[in-house]
Amino acid sequence: MTETVVVREYAKLTTCQVEPSLDCATVSKSAFDWLCRLASQFRASGAELLQVENTQWLRLDNFVGILETPCGTTLEILPKHHDADSSKEVSRELLARMIQAALDLKARQVGVADIALFQMPLSEWVRHQFLHALKHLIRCGVKFDYLRIAEEQHHLRGQLDVVRQLRQPPDRCHYFHTRYDTLSLDFPENRLIKSALLLVAKSTREAANWRLSHELLQVLAEIPASREFSLDFNAWRHGQLMAHYAPILPWCQLVLGRHLPVALQGQWHGMSMLFPMEKLFERFVEATLRRDIPKTVQITSQSHESYLCQHNGKGFFNLRPDLLMEYGGRCVILDIKWKRFAEQACGKKYNISQSDFYQIFAYGHKYILEDQVEKELVLIYPKSATFTAPLAPFSFNPNMSLWVLPFEMGSKAGDEKLILSDRMHLTQAIG
Repeated sequence: MTETVVVREYAKLTTCQVEPSLDCATVSKSAFDWLCRLASQFRASGAELLQVENTQWLRLDNFVGILETPCGTTLEILPKHHDADSSKEVSRELLARMIQAALDLKARQVGVADIALFQMPLSEWVRHQFLHALKHLIRCGVKFDYLRIAEEQHHLRGQLDVVRQLRQPPDRCHYFHTRYDTLSLDFPENRLIKSALLLVAKSTREAANWRLSHELLQVLAEIPASREFSLDFNAWRHGQLMAHYAPILPWCQLVLGRHLPVALQGQWHGMSMLFPMEKLFERFVEATLRRDIPKTVQITSQSHESYLCQHNGKGFFNLRPDLLMEYGGRCVILDIKWKRFAEQACGKKYNISQSDFYQIFAYGHKYILEDQVEKELVLIYPKSATFTAPLAPFSFNPNMSLWVLPFEMGSKAGDEKLILSDRMHLTQAIG
């Protein structure tokens, strides 16, 4: 029996019967046990997927995405948006936009009906986008390639393999060892697409996806499935001749479960994609800024040029700011946090972590040149009902100020933006 469980970050899962919500849900005993085993694999690699509170309760961490268990349960984990009235559909649409921006995906919109997609599980949205990307690829033309064949035949075809022919035993001299090239669809890109299509056709529960997937299976019937995903993904070509295959690659990776912090062990290969929410938010903000700012502003992500200190001629504690913006001889440091920010809690220091201030203070001293006048540092938090406008700047010293800015998620693609203060030099630079 299949079921879909929709929750959000830090939700609790239990085998007991509870009133379902985005923060608490019931799962089957088999799904519960499988999640416990998966969590132990994550923990061994240094990542925390969930916390086991007792034999009947689990608490999820800050990963979002999809997990499909062998017993048929689809666990959909949505962002915990900071507005209290966020619905399942709103959170699902937001997560889809963030994944698209983070992975630079080009979703194919097929009409007004796509608006209803976010009433179905996110896994069906991924399958839908993969199928329409594949449909577009087939219209452009599936690529054939020459494949070298070496075999023993009754007749001579192509080139005679002289060395192997001379070693032929006398009783088989009437056979020829030949080598020839033939046009074939059997190469890594097509094999991965076929494997993803087979998985979609087998697992989809939406009638439209099921119908389209089986139509496409008939078109690609001659292509074998991939026997080793990792090898074929590593062999995927990115040249000009394969440019029309580029849009479908990230959708294949999503369908085949390539977006996991650690590889799933065992024989189960359902659709599984998990993203650390803070990293996803960082990429979302970065993609928005790259879209909106002028080309004269250079953005560097995760710069690692500076260290906190030196010891025996080597750098200790690499400092990696989320974003480094350079324009007109000036440098601005931006650090991005997926945290709840309380603009009205001034007496409680706005719920800002002291360590966040220490961290960005170190970035400013190490990355911004001493001769730069009026140094600007920026902390970015998601906009919410309690944080709608930039705060007055925090002053570290007369020449260094820290701005705390809200990031508007928007209700649809293109609405997201960073809300700047008119008093910032950065605002004047990017217009």
